[in-house]
Amino acid sequence: TYGIVVEEVGRGDSAMRTVISVQTSLVCSSILKFGTEEQKQKWLPALCSGEALGCFGLTEPNTGSDAANLSTRAKKIDGGWSISGQKQWISMGNFAKVAMIFAQTDPELKHKGLACFLVPTDNDGFSSSEIHGKLGLRGSDTAELSLDAVEVGDDAMLGQVGEGFKVAMTSLDSGRFSVASGCVGICRGCVEASVAYSKERIQFDRPIASFQLVQAMIADMVVDTDAGRSLVWRAGWLKDMKRPNTTETSVAKLFTTEAAVRSANTAIQVHGGSGYVDDYPVERYLRDARVTTLYEGTSQIQKLIIGRAYTGINAMT
Repeated sequence: TYGIVVEEVGRGDSAMRTVISVQTSLVCSSILKFGTEEQKQKWLPALCSGEALGCFGLTEPNTGSDAANLSTRAKKIDGGWSISGQKQWISMGNFAKVAMIFAQTDPELKHKGLACFLVPTDNDGFSSSEIHGKLGLRGSDTAELSLDAVEVGDDAMLGQVGEGFKVAMTSLDSGRFSVASGCVGICRGCVEASVAYSKERIQFDRPIASFQLVQAMIADMVVDTDAGRSLVWRAGWLKDMKRPNTTETSVAKLFTTEAAVRSANTAIQVHGGSGYVDDYPVERYLRDARVTTLYEGTSQIQKLIIGRAYTGINAMT
């Protein structure tokens, strides 16, 4: 059901889909899975009702795919932790009431030293700034976060010391499913827009929908849409059955994000010059689709996850 909802929202506006994905797939699901009863009672009612927004603070200026080597540090103090560092490309960062902040407690331990904290964004030392000039997702907020000796209590830790990497990877599995679902929506939107336009556009005394090459382009988009949806639903079924689904989710994420870019590019081709301006939605579909091959694990990272699952060899290190 969640995948169907996100597909529909993605068809309409990927910026709004991003808000839903971050709020539900990354933040709420993480608190629900790893949080204490007190953390759930403190944060989930407001997050689930929409009264408060959350953000997922993993990526840093110098750390993207290599999540085990974070520069943000968490230092133990009496009764809690002091967190310092920078986060970048954080969706909803300027509006969030709580930030999931991943920090290193002991650099020598690499990923085994990571911890995740639920940090109220009004704490002293916490600040954010908007990232301007984005290619797409212009209707959603993207921020840089700065933490300067931000103090939180021991009760702010989500999970235990050393479980931060597990929290992050579990959250990203959920987030990738949401991104994949939204990309099926983009593909579907491209098909619908192209069919409608090609029936209206007259060239050589007939609608361009009657031309073989136009129909071939539409067929390509339909195939990508249906294939992507099948992969998403397979991953969703495995999630519902509480069965391992990391590989299947990465397969769905890899295929649908690349398919969304292909479909949007093809849809612009069907529209011709009209596809290059914002009178039609297809140029926005392309701008919004492009980032999906980058965030929540690039297409290359998805290939490494899939390759590791089938060969048993970790090529990431």
